[in-house]
Amino acid sequence: MAWAPGGAARAQPQLQQAPPPDAAIVPDAEFEAALPKVGDDLKAPLAPLQSFDTPAPPPPDPALSEPLPPLATFDVTTPTEPAKAEAVENAATVRYRVVVEGLDQVGLEGRFRSLSALDKGDGQAANGAVVTARAREDERLAATILHSEGYYDAVVTSSVAPVPDQPNSVTATISAVPGPRYAFGAIAITGPATVPPGIAREALKLKSGDPIIAADVEAAEANVRLRLPQQGYPFVDLGERDVLLDPATHLGDYTLPVDPGARSSFGGFRTEGDLAFDAGHVAVLSRFRRGELYDSRKVDDLREAMVATGLFSSVAVEPIATGEPGPDGTELVDLRVIQQAGPPRTLAAQAGYATGQGFTLRGSWTHRNLFPPEGALIVAGVAGTQEQGASVTFRRSNAGKRDRTVNLALSASHQDYKAFEAYTASLIGSIARQSTPIWQKVWTWSYGFELVTTDEKRADPTRRRDDGTYFIAALPAQIGYDRSNNLLDPTKGFRLAARVSPEVSQRAKGAFDQYVRAQVDGSVYYPASDSLTIAARVRLGSIVGAARDRIAPSRRLYAGGGGSVRGFGYQELGPRDANNDPLGGRSLNEFAVEARYRFGNYGIVPFIDAGQVYQSSTPKFSDMRFGVGIGGRLYTNFGPIRVDIATPLDRRKGEARFTAYVSIGQAF
Repeated sequence: MAWAPGGAARAQPQLQQAPPPDAAIVPDAEFEAALPKVGDDLKAPLAPLQSFDTPAPPPPDPALSEPLPPLATFDVTTPTEPAKAEAVENAATVRYRVVVEGLDQVGLEGRFRSLSALDKGDGQAANGAVVTARAREDERLAATILHSEGYYDAVVTSSVAPVPDQPNSVTATISAVPGPRYAFGAIAITGPATVPPGIAREALKLKSGDPIIAADVEAAEANVRLRLPQQGYPFVDLGERDVLLDPATHLGDYTLPVDPGARSSFGGFRTEGDLAFDAGHVAVLSRFRRGELYDSRKVDDLREAMVATGLFSSVAVEPIATGEPGPDGTELVDLRVIQQAGPPRTLAAQAGYATGQGFTLRGSWTHRNLFPPEGALIVAGVAGTQEQGASVTFRRSNAGKRDRTVNLALSASHQDYKAFEAYTASLIGSIARQSTPIWQKVWTWSYGFELVTTDEKRADPTRRRDDGTYFIAALPAQIGYDRSNNLLDPTKGFRLAARVSPEVSQRAKGAFDQYVRAQVDGSVYYPASDSLTIAARVRLGSIVGAARDRIAPSRRLYAGGGGSVRGFGYQELGPRDANNDPLGGRSLNEFAVEARYRFGNYGIVPFIDAGQVYQSSTPKFSDMRFGVGIGGRLYTNFGPIRVDIATPLDRRKGEARFTAYVSIGQAF
């Protein structure tokens, strides 16, 4: 009747009537009569052994008196009986079928067969002894399963019998009589009281009258271990459970001793191991203050934040009792942070191709903790058929506050597109809260500055007024709201983002201009089925405050390309010059719908995109251009690899028949 790891299930004893203390068990007269009779002369000699009637011994074997042969001439090879060897060689494999009786009545036959040693043997064994051993193992398995489901009176037997008229064939039968199922009777938690009272009993999700199922009991006890540390008790200890079974009522009274330990509040931090940063920066990452009631969820959040820094090969956080009094009758606990710093340097590379942008290879070297804590230096470069450049960036993550990042970047680049050719140098600074593949955030934001010097020219001789050097200062700001379920491959939810950038521009020996660039993006993801996601997006942009031709070509709005309207080359949509090259504009609108069908690690994505660029500052939603296409996806552990091929509808002069795009991540 015993059950339960870490506890006991006991049957109540059945009481019987005891005999009187002075009652005789066997009468004396009966005992004396049963004794054998002994003669009067106790000193008489025993009869000689020769008087017994025994047969004469056989004559000795003459071979026993012969001398043994020398060891050197002794043949140690065991002779083989030809008939026996032939029998072993020709022995056939024993085949068997399995019959299970009784388990289907309680819905446990499927679970039993998934673990059965007989079923795993695929109906054959080397000999009958193996079949018998498997049957006995399955007998124990069936009993264990029945007990774990509350059938403590279950009886299980196994048998192996030959099949008539079928040599080397047997039937293995596992027969079970489950008996009645036991249910919970009284349920009790013993031990010191908690504040507020009853936390442990509330966390123990067991009810009187429910079947005594081992998995439910273990899950309920695990929930107690989980919930108490979330409510101020980091050192909870569960004793050995006791389940007292009553065969008469088929009820089991359950008792669990729980010692919650001291009610605690947060104290300070201790660090040890191979440190990436000190205890002061650990405090910056935490979302709690000294004296707050201990909550293990906040400890888990701290550990996840440390993992998200990318500076550790391993990190652990555990509470340490201090014995110091805390607020509201609690005791302070320190958090011991055990760090194992990982390699701080990273080399990365990315390659892609898009019509209108050509081939692009990007690479970077990063030291994530060159200026502790979390001060990174990033050196990056791009080498492409139409873009080349280099940049140096300083980035301080969690700068004085959790999730706040400070960036300062110096870059130089050369871009040669149909719309313009530009040699640009820029100094960009920002303070931001951004999502990462490890730590996706609902709200994101950034604000900062841009100082840009760009020398630009166009191929069209009639547009020479666009050529020249521009000095630009901007104060960009952005806010985003993300309720999607994945950063690189969303399948449900939506996203919204808005960006505004007041700018001033001074041309060398030219006019001074002021304008505001603004853009709004939205996307939605609908899971039509487990393997099909319908995704849609919209983008609206506008520049207000200056005429198009007074804005540097590189700061105008463009549409077309892999992240815009597929089916068209990069920056192809909108007004064009005498050479049929894009001029850019002051407003745009874009729309896209695609069906993402995934099968295993692969996917196929038909899509339709639309958009246009206008000279006016307000989108007109006229002369819309459409592109249709299909894409393939290869899903990896870091995100999908995307290959899209599209064609423009109502293709015009200068537009490619097909465009291709290769990158990492979905189009939106």
